[in-house]
Amino acid sequence: MMRLRPRLILAILLLTGLLNARQSMAQEDVPSIAAAASIQFALTETIQAFHDQTGRVVQATYGSSGNFVRQIRQGAPFEMFLSADEKFVLDLAADGLSQNDGDVYATGRLVIMVPHGSPLVADGTLEDVRAALADGRLGRFAIANPEHAPYGARAKEVLSHAGLWDALQDRLVFGENIAQTAQFATSGNAEGGLIAYSLALSPTVAPLGTFQLIAESWHTPLRQRMVLLKDAGETAQIFYDFVKSPAGQAILAKHGFAAP
Repeated sequence: MMRLRPRLILAILLLTGLLNARQSMAQEDVPSIAAAASIQFALTETIQAFHDQTGRVVQATYGSSGNFVRQIRQGAPFEMFLSADEKFVLDLAADGLSQNDGDVYATGRLVIMVPHGSPLVADGTLEDVRAALADGRLGRFAIANPEHAPYGARAKEVLSHAGLWDALQDRLVFGENIAQTAQFATSGNAEGGLIAYSLALSPTVAPLGTFQLIAESWHTPLRQRMVLLKDAGETAQIFYDFVKSPAGQAILAKHGFAAP
């Protein structure tokens, strides 16, 4: 027994050292993730749940998917990309900038949102927008920039479907991304706008106005795809799996996203 004690102590010391080393490595492995602005509130909650479960940390940057693609092509050190439009991810994959084609993690929706006190009505058919153009109630209407924001591209499709795109040209206010568009649509910079359903449900936007869903058939589906980029580390890979897990999908659903 006395002869075994030094070996036991040595084993304990080695195990403690290994655990400390692994903990140190996990603390140093803090991936930077690029995420579409539409999932800001959902992903913030997802990241917290992931940390609570694993002890690992993820840092997210939010913006327009198109701008992130440009940054990734220029060498931005992101390890994971959650796009609002799967086309951006598939383009990166085709050029060999990601580990694979990734996965669709959610489907987004558009709403028309108007701030309290606006002369507009939050009408999903956009008939009140049409009437407001005719009677002079509409000054500005906000959408995300269609050139690089998927929700902006879909907003353009919606307005075209309703026959309003040409008529609204001199009244449109373009947000750099859908989060900025939500600010424009609720802060008095516009009488209303087309924004992400997930943002309309959020605790900072929902109290500012009223909204109504736009029919999904009015635009190309917002299939939101994510992918691990070439240099993704262990934490990014574990987080990727967490987003796809039932726990991750439940959080997304709570924020207005349909399952893929």
